[in-house]
Amino acid sequence: MNQPSAPATPEPKNLLDQAQQALTNGTVPDLLSKVPDTLKDASDKTVSAFNKLTTTQKVVGGALLAAGLALLITPKKKGKAKREAAALDRLLLFVNDRIEGYKRAVAESKDAQLKSYYQQLVSQSQQFASSLNGYLTAKGGDRETGTTLKGKLYRKLMDAQAVVVARDEKAILAANVYGERWAIKAYKKALRRNALKGQAREAVEKQFATSKQTYKRLKELTAQQA
Repeated sequence: MNQPSAPATPEPKNLLDQAQQALTNGTVPDLLSKVPDTLKDASDKTVSAFNKLTTTQKVVGGALLAAGLALLITPKKKGKAKREAAALDRLLLFVNDRIEGYKRAVAESKDAQLKSYYQQLVSQSQQFASSLNGYLTAKGGDRETGTTLKGKLYRKLMDAQAVVVARDEKAILAANVYGERWAIKAYKKALRRNALKGQAREAVEKQFATSKQTYKRLKELTAQQA
């Protein structure tokens, strides 16, 4: 013989109903226990004060308390996504500078081996940008194809310098070393802010490691030109 099932608890329709249900289920003190550690002392005092209230006071006061605490402990997903998108966007400006810098090196170099190496770095940088743009658009941002103002000004300076004096391989390498050092700083800054999470952060960490290896190789090539 089937046993009669317990009547289903109706869904709360408004904030006051939610507070009544929270009071009945004893979830308000539970919510208070989930706040960040920095608020633990305050939450302990609040639980003590809450338990001294009358039933009516608990219902009315608990409505606001439960709503406020729910907002406090709910992850700010949208805010985090915006911060991550902003971090990716800033980093992409420097990665795009890296692309332009090595394109210039390819155009200026007369050494076949160095020219080939610079072309590899152009392709590598383009892959970096494509990967980061993929994560950026997944976070709701638009693809970033621009460069930094500093990078634009630096390239204009190099253009003016090239009109006066032809740059040799050592000068081209020196410019690349400078640019790679600049990229490394951008990667460090992006990772230090902790806005990047999950696969996006892993991708940036790998690019950062590759950038450091490239910097080391460029320094070695510069020493060989002495």
